[in-house]
Amino acid sequence: MKKYAFLALAACAAALAGCSGGGQGASDDAITVGFSQVGAESEWRTANTRSVKEALAAPEFNLKFSDAQQKQENQIKALRSFIAQRVDVIAFSPVVESGWETVLREAKAAGIPVVLTDRAVQVSDESLYATLIGSDFVEEGRRAARWLIEDSEGLEGPVRIVELQGTVGSAPANDRMRGFKEVIDQDARFSIVRSQSGDFTRAKGKEVMEAFLKAETGGIDVLYAHNDDMAIGAIQAIEEAGLKPGTDIRIVSIDGVRGAFEAMNAGKLNATVECNPLLGPQLAQLIRDVHAGREVPKRVMVEEGVFTRDQAAAELPNRKY
Repeated sequence: MKKYAFLALAACAAALAGCSGGGQGASDDAITVGFSQVGAESEWRTANTRSVKEALAAPEFNLKFSDAQQKQENQIKALRSFIAQRVDVIAFSPVVESGWETVLREAKAAGIPVVLTDRAVQVSDESLYATLIGSDFVEEGRRAARWLIEDSEGLEGPVRIVELQGTVGSAPANDRMRGFKEVIDQDARFSIVRSQSGDFTRAKGKEVMEAFLKAETGGIDVLYAHNDDMAIGAIQAIEEAGLKPGTDIRIVSIDGVRGAFEAMNAGKLNATVECNPLLGPQLAQLIRDVHAGREVPKRVMVEEGVFTRDQAAAELPNRKY
């Protein structure tokens, strides 16, 4: 019997791989929150995780945290684990938009409210989640395109753009692509000649940019990257190809992380569209409200701006991520 009990415990431990409890010192009436994070693929995500953990700390909260390592199946396992543990509230940042209907129905059946952070989901019934807090990714794409059009002095048509997409199927990749194209398509000078996923990582951004540079023998005028990490990886590829990033190829990306400001300060990145990762305090308040049964907005937006090389030096000391 001891052997079977040990094996059962081992199986439970395996199911919870990647999960960590943050509830040490939590009070008896603490709100137990199960949070599933996408992963640690970028500076933005690291800052987002830190903000969430700081805001959902003991004694008010008992946080059960899981890193999905950018795999949807890991997130679904984590959500089911949270349901089995009867947490008070589930919060998660979905890896991709689709494929959540079944597990969210399981959470609803268990009476556990769900808060989406950073990214949206596609479901047939919006009552499966209480609220979504995050950025307007479509508008971020539009802002990147508007900056490019307004800063197009010296760019004669046709302007050849390559695009580094985020993770395939994710809300930010889908929406940033849609918003950018919506604006760019209104100006006949601009065309996107290549578009491929760099999976939001620096290494993949460099790899895909190397392929773009080899394939586009006619030259590349602009790089649009769905996040700063991919842009920074691409900058390495551009330099290794003997070109000057920010001059030979204009670069606009999204996130506004410290590394982007350093690249702008060095003249290697032209602009970054801010996507604020410090959602922790707002998320904590939404969780309090949802747990208490108070009505909350279905969509909570985050205010953000656009920064250029001219602003980089002054703004760099203010970057908290």
